[in-house]
Parts: sequence; C-alpha cells; structure tokens
Amino acid sequence: MKTLLRGVVVKKVLMPLLAVMLLFSVLDTTHADRGRQYYEEAGHIIWEINTEAKVIALTFDDGPHRKYTPQILDLLKKHNAKATFFIVGAHAEKNPDIVLRMAEEGHELANHTYTHSRNRSVPYVMEEIKKTNEVLFSISGQSTTLFRPVEGIYTDELVEAVVKEGYKIVMWSWHLDTLDWKNPGVGRIVRFVLEGVSEGNVVLFHDGGGNRHQTVEALEKILPDLEEKGYTFVTISELMKIREENQNEQQVDKN
Repeated sequence: MKTLLRGVVVKKVLMPLLAVMLLFSVLDTTHADRGRQYYEEAGHIIWEINTEAKVIALTFDDGPHRKYTPQILDLLKKHNAKATFFIVGAHAEKNPDIVLRMAEEGHELANHTYTHSRNRSVPYVMEEIKKTNEVLFSISGQSTTLFRPVEGIYTDELVEAVVKEGYKIVMWSWHLDTLDWKNPGVGRIVRFVLEGVSEGNVVLFHDGGGNRHQTVEALEKILPDLEEKGYTFVTISELMKIREENQNEQQVDKN
C-alpha cells in the first residue's frame, strides 16, 4: 500500500515537471536564434545602423488601412519624409490605390506576410511572403526584398529560408517600438520617439490593424520636431546604402 502511495505521489510531482520541461523545450526550438550579433554581421537582419548622419527610418506595419494610411501619407508628404511600409498582402488587395500612392510618392513597399497569421511554420510563412510579393508587384510593378516577420518573431530556420529566397529581414531599434497599437496616448508616443531617437535608428509604428488616430496625431508633432532638429527621413533601402558607404569608407581608411 505504501509503495503504491509513493508511486502516486512521485507521479503527481514528476508529471507537471515533465510537462514544464517539454514546454520550455518546444519554446526554445520555436524561438531559437543565433543572436543579433551573428545576424547583423552576416547581413541577414537589420535593426539599425551606426552613422553620424542625421537620418532615421520610419516604418509602418499592418496596413494599408483605408482611413489612417492616407492621413499618414499626407503628413509624410507635408514634411518631405520617406517611409517604409510593411504591408499585409490581403489589405493591399483591398486598397490597391493606397499601395500605388505609396510607391508613386517615393515610399518603400515591404512584405509583412499575406494574412498576418501567427502560424510560424516556415513553408506557410514563405508562401505568405510569395503571395504578398505577387500582390505588390501586380499593383505597383515593384518587387520587394524586405521582410518583417509578424510580431518580430523569427527562427534560424525562417531566416535561412528567407535569405535563400533573396530577402533581408528588417526589425527595428529595440528602444523605438512605439507600441502605438496599444493606444498608449498621443503624448506618450511623442515623448517615446523624441526622447529616444538618434542617428541611424529605425522607428516602429503601425498604420493598420486597428484605430490609429493616436499614431496620426503623434506624427503631427514628431515629424516637424525632428525636421527642425535636422533629421532626414529615409527608407530602409536608403539606410542600408548609407551603412554600405560607411563600411566602404572604413575599409579605404584601413588600407
């Protein structure tokens, strides 16, 4: 009887522990990566660049939105600012005129999957990337090689597959995720950006996925302030070109 009871107790203790260990094992496999330094040096992922030039890249996820994206485009045009839009393919199909306007006004079109699904399966994500790229090309005549994973989550396997197809993953400066999708208040978004931004940073905003009036109102304050401070707003491709030029200059200096 005592042996039986001991077996029951051990089972009750061990089973939850095994479940937790299994959970962490799965999570580790799902979100494992080689680290930022590895991917930056390999040139597979960009978060920001080191530069003394007063440039920053504004990026917008989850659009286009029928109401808010045009308002953002109006503000960008007013301040002669270029941005990179990480577009959800299904939204682009519903708003081709907005996507075309982005391209015509000099903004960069980038890929943010077709449905914004949380499905992390590599074949699934790659198919979504392909479908979105086809949509963007059919609307604008432009292809994109820039991709931002949903919620910024990637794995070694996904990076390998994306790079193999000729894409570069674009993240953002970790201290400049505005969290505007949470509607934290216009003042908070403004302070967050103005107090945190510096040369070569990538700022994360959202133009789609919900009510973005706070994002629009915050940009009305952020854009003129940074413009007055001498910043130029560039696309991700322009930012990467600046980094390449800096690296070439450093190489020349070494020689």
